[in-house]
Amino acid sequence: MKNFNTLLTSVTFATVLATPAFAAPKTIQIGLDGLVCAFCAQGVEKKMKSQSATDKVFVSIEKKVAVVALKDGQDIPDATIKAEITDAGYVVKSIARSEESFDTLTKKIKASK
Repeated sequence: MKNFNTLLTSVTFATVLATPAFAAPKTIQIGLDGLVCAFCAQGVEKKMKSQSATDKVFVSIEKKVAVVALKDGQDIPDATIKAEITDAGYVVKSIARSEESFDTLTKKIKASK
């Protein structure tokens, strides 16, 4: 029984250590300036899709925002986001990471007035 308790304690301890202290972001919301047409949105989408951590991208010209869904456990550094968007010819106004799903976040953006 002592060996079982020792094993159980070891497994529990290992599980706690392996679990991240915080959840990785699922999405990145990027506030943009300079978007005026569908071609602009395509340029931003193409730049963000070129990142290996990107799963999906949504760009709203009306709301001047892009949403990037991240692959599990991955992220894109702010400096990389700013460099890619600036290279495409636009200005990054804000960057916010969220644990909200891509679908939830894009629905909120589409529904906002």
